[in-house]
Amino acid sequence: MGTWHIPADLLAKARFTISAKAEIICALSALVNPADATERAFHAAHHEAFAAMLARDRRSELIVRYSSRPPRGRQPGWLANYLCAPPERPGAGIDDEIAAVERMPEAELRADLQEAAGRPLPTTMRSARLAPVAAELMHWVWTHTVETDWQRRERILQADVIGRTSRLASHGWAAVMRDLGRDREWVGDGQLRINRYNRPTRYLPTAAELHFIPMLSNATPVGWTRSAYAIYYPVAGRLAATDAGRSGGLAALIGSNRAALLRHLSTPASTTHLASREGLSLGSVGNHLSVLLQAGVVARQRSGRTVLYWRTPLGDSLIAADGGETGLETPHYGTPSTVLRKHRPPARQVN
Repeated sequence: MGTWHIPADLLAKARFTISAKAEIICALSALVNPADATERAFHAAHHEAFAAMLARDRRSELIVRYSSRPPRGRQPGWLANYLCAPPERPGAGIDDEIAAVERMPEAELRADLQEAAGRPLPTTMRSARLAPVAAELMHWVWTHTVETDWQRRERILQADVIGRTSRLASHGWAAVMRDLGRDREWVGDGQLRINRYNRPTRYLPTAAELHFIPMLSNATPVGWTRSAYAIYYPVAGRLAATDAGRSGGLAALIGSNRAALLRHLSTPASTTHLASREGLSLGSVGNHLSVLLQAGVVARQRSGRTVLYWRTPLGDSLIAADGGETGLETPHYGTPSTVLRKHRPPARQVN
């Protein structure tokens, strides 16, 4: 894949957006080949049901097997484009995204799977209808592993988008691109490095759409259709998650003030809101949050002049182990202005 050449006019109209389908990618990755503690926990919770489903449905098992290949040496890994293609429209829901897969022409999907796997499809896949099977597989993963957790995931993704659009408005695209995943960076002449593989540059047309989509995974896939492109990146704080042990008393383990703050961070909140809520000084709240941040149980993201904090999956696990949520109100915070068209990369980077 190497680099993408992104015209200035295309970058000016690019947008950060949320895709529920991206979390199906995360789920499949954890179910097939978990890469860290969070994914291993997810795998342990859902793999037995997933394996049983695949054992009952040979066609779904083949779809999973031919939907990806891992990187080997200098050969890049690959993920089937039916999973990574951007939403057909802003705000598309999961039903819309799965329906788009079901409408895929069979020849296109077969070519996609063959390219992803890096080997010819077996005879059974060359003659069967695959689009309904792929769509049903995605629906199963959504309803059995992601849907009940979607509200938590969505608020984390939204906080990331808020923070990045705010940074974009104040510092431009060069600042935003610096933490969109490993090996992602501007390399000059309007080119964004997608990965370190020695692949030809892909030239994106100005008339296309470009989506930047956060996901709760360390993966950094890309996808495209005839008129739109998507760059997926790990949500802010994703790398903070570490292995968690169960606790019989969270307050005894980390202190009552820190436990209370952690409970309130089911949704993004600022230090000012937390100080007012708990009756603590700003300095005290800041010190507690610093400890929680270092422990990997909260993540943070700047939104304008405000820094927002929220729980990581590890923080959610600690709260769940300690008896779950209490009845808390949702904090309110301002949504930053998204003036994307005013910000372009430095002139020396654009042809």
